[in-house]
Amino acid sequence: MHELSIAQSLLDIVLQEAKRHGVERVIRVGVRVGAFSAVVPSALTFSFDLIKEGTVAAEAQLAIEEVPLTGRCQDCGQILDNMDSPIADCPACESKKIELTQGRELTIAYIETDE
Repeated sequence: MHELSIAQSLLDIVLQEAKRHGVERVIRVGVRVGAFSAVVPSALTFSFDLIKEGTVAAEAQLAIEEVPLTGRCQDCGQILDNMDSPIADCPACESKKIELTQGRELTIAYIETDE
């Protein structure tokens, strides 16, 4: 389960930022997870909950925003929303030159504290 190592990296960043800003309690961590990031949100939440104990993030909730896979045709500019696969033909011109514009991200969007 690679979500455990991802959760550890997320927690490390949260703890570094909390220390840098003198925060004693983190209550929520917002994370953007792309549909094509190969991360299972429920497994990430489970892993984060396992490792946060005993830290300033012990009571923190992991708030996950799932980001759909989106692309843009490089030939005609058509936007492809909510793609099922990164391999697709453009519905407008049938081009195979689709650039992925979102859906691969795994980022911390915010860290919320009670201060």
